[in-house]
Amino acid sequence: MERNKEIYKVTLIGGAVNVILLFFKFVAGIVGHSAAMMADAVHSLSDFMTDVIVILFVRISGKPKDKGHDYGHGKYETLAMTIIGLALLAIATGIFYSGVMKIVFWFNGGQLETPGTLALWAALLSIILKEGVYHYSMVKAHQLNSQAVEANAWHHRSDALSSIGTAIGIGGAIFLGQRWTVLDPVASVIVGIFIVHVSINLLRNGIGDLMEQSLPDEVEDEILQLAGSVEGVDEPHDLRTRRIGNHYAIELHILMDGQIPLKEAHDKASEVEELLIHHYGEGTHVVVHVEPK
Repeated sequence: MERNKEIYKVTLIGGAVNVILLFFKFVAGIVGHSAAMMADAVHSLSDFMTDVIVILFVRISGKPKDKGHDYGHGKYETLAMTIIGLALLAIATGIFYSGVMKIVFWFNGGQLETPGTLALWAALLSIILKEGVYHYSMVKAHQLNSQAVEANAWHHRSDALSSIGTAIGIGGAIFLGQRWTVLDPVASVIVGIFIVHVSINLLRNGIGDLMEQSLPDEVEDEILQLAGSVEGVDEPHDLRTRRIGNHYAIELHILMDGQIPLKEAHDKASEVEELLIHHYGEGTHVVVHVEPK
């Protein structure tokens, strides 16, 4: 429960910043006639939506295992990360399309309005606030070992970086004159491309875990090394791994002297399990199968 409270706290702080920026950016985008700022405002709206998703899904993922969920509810946190990735991809596609249409309009001789300085100030404020929230959220994500908080941290970082592109585009359109107003939608297209990249990375990790993707090779090698370090245990093999939310699930076979008593073999297997749980955390699911050599 303490972990969930910390996740709620981190998410609510990020949510408060998102609400402030959301209204400021929409006003600045409308008053300042800036396509890039409107794109940035929509990005902040998606940030706020994902904050809500994290709070809802983390509450579910924190429930203990029950009759219908023998391995607990950790996958809901992974599902939250996947939904965030999908939301980002949808937002990015809309931003990219809108920017391209404005560029085509300008290329065909259309006149784009010069964005106002209010839009530039909104972009600069967004950079400062969102980069600060990113660092705070990432530190907490590592402390809490939370996929959802880490995904949300990257969402904050993507907003900060997109605001940099927005500021450059708006600033160029303001200070370089009417003939450079196209820099504003160009900035929104760059923002869209960047957000697509972030969303694809989140989706790759989230879908991989939902599809029972194995842990990285370096982690599996470490597991085999730890199991083999227990005296009397030989040749750990047939290793199977996956993630369940923020925890690992580990199954492996070990060889032991076939002449030792059953209790001794059981105790050694338990020692391997305890070693892995101690190393990877209390929520680690470990199953060890003993084979005689």
